[in-house]
Amino acid sequence: MPLCGILNEIITTSLDRYRICIKILTLNYMDKKEFAYLRKKLNKTQKQMAQLLGVSLKAVHSYEQGWRQVPTHVERQLLFLISRLEENMKGRKTCWVTKKCPPERKKQCPAWEFKAGKLCWFISGTICEGEVHRDWKEKMKICRSCEILISML
Repeated sequence: MPLCGILNEIITTSLDRYRICIKILTLNYMDKKEFAYLRKKLNKTQKQMAQLLGVSLKAVHSYEQGWRQVPTHVERQLLFLISRLEENMKGRKTCWVTKKCPPERKKQCPAWEFKAGKLCWFISGTICEGEVHRDWKEKMKICRSCEILISML
């Protein structure tokens, strides 16, 4: 049985199932379903989304059809825009509070240095799970299963 099928038996609401299945299925990159879901959450047309992301309308069509993989810089920009929605700002705790980071780790982490504990997933070089990750894709493998990022999606 696929992992999402198993989760369907454990998780009660369909929205929670959808979110968790997306996160598990897209641990390495943003897929077409997630891209379309986030565009709709921003309440933007494909044309407006293209303008916001600085890409062509054809590129947005390609991302949503799955013909092209969403590039790192587009994924990062889209997630940043989602994070700025007012509904995503209320009541969110910083990563170091949520993750209970020890003081010595906090002081070495760019999220702490730049007071960006709600944007830790956006900042390269953060110390997640005790180490700095090599690149965006490696970092996002961890961030996509982390409550800091998931809480805003």
